[in-house]
Amino acid sequence: MTSLFEPLTLRSLTIKNRIWLPPMCQYSCGTDGVITPWHLVHYGARALGGAGLIVVEATGVTPEGRISPADCGLWNETQTQAFAGLTAFLKAHGSTPGIQLAHAGRKAATKPSREGDGPLDAADPRTWQTLAPSAIPFGQGFPAPRAMSEAEIAETTEAFAAATRRAVQAGFEVIEIHSAHGYLLHEFLSPLSNKRENSYGGSLENRMRFPLAVAKAVREATPQNLPVIVRVSATDWVEGGWDLPQTIVYAKALKALGIDLMDVSTGALVPDAKIPVAPNYQVPFAEAIRKETGLPVSVVGLITQAAQAQEILDKGQADAVCIGRAFLSDPHWALRAAHTLGQEIDWPQQYLRSRF
Repeated sequence: MTSLFEPLTLRSLTIKNRIWLPPMCQYSCGTDGVITPWHLVHYGARALGGAGLIVVEATGVTPEGRISPADCGLWNETQTQAFAGLTAFLKAHGSTPGIQLAHAGRKAATKPSREGDGPLDAADPRTWQTLAPSAIPFGQGFPAPRAMSEAEIAETTEAFAAATRRAVQAGFEVIEIHSAHGYLLHEFLSPLSNKRENSYGGSLENRMRFPLAVAKAVREATPQNLPVIVRVSATDWVEGGWDLPQTIVYAKALKALGIDLMDVSTGALVPDAKIPVAPNYQVPFAEAIRKETGLPVSVVGLITQAAQAQEILDKGQADAVCIGRAFLSDPHWALRAAHTLGQEIDWPQQYLRSRF
């Protein structure tokens, strides 16, 4: 069996292959955070197309934790029940359902992509006060967030734990904590966005305090047989910002708390970072984290070809590959990869007449 189609076991959960769909926002909910038929069709198509793990897009643990008013949420029972139908479908067709729990911090209260992105207008009734470690706007035109109080930090930690319990109730088998891409937990980690002068700012130990508290709360709220993974931006791509050595310290601390895998990305803390985007540009970060911590890693970033993905695994640079935009353009990417690599895999019975 080719490495791309070998199962991967985390705790007692076995994922059928190493081709994973990473979380990609769809901005297709109503303002109530409840998923719609779009989500069932979108994620269901990738299950039929052979994805091993499907991680549902960034899902707000509180209403103000959403990136936009059209994001998914997981703070009430209605949202939980809606997700249950989706997870049942994914499992029935061989994919493992995961969910990314998130708080957008200072990058919240933005327009859905169909409206042009950017912050919601101050007069828009859908907007809200954003929160962050410090009152520093994300970029030009963004409103200043409110620096979180210690009480709000504790409340948000519990919101992550509560959302985890709802996710498990809804049938998700992998919980991913969003600690990347300039959202709240990443904002606390980076000295560019965290200028606090108390126990949550300054030293690396202090900047990690809140993200580690969230990881501990989520791990404790997740059944011991199921994995918790963390998405991280391994660098801000800015001098004086968050970087790989700090990420490795963070990953080791997460490992000590029982986190099972690091999902490695980079950037998005500040809008003007110079990022050398190219195929495999994030792979060296994943490889270093894997080597230095012993944690399994997944990696994302312009991985589009089957041979390219397999080579990353064969070289020991990662344990799984996240196929993002390529899976958007081709819901059957995994089926085509198997054909390209000469690997026999199961197909949906309904599609057998058209098997490659």
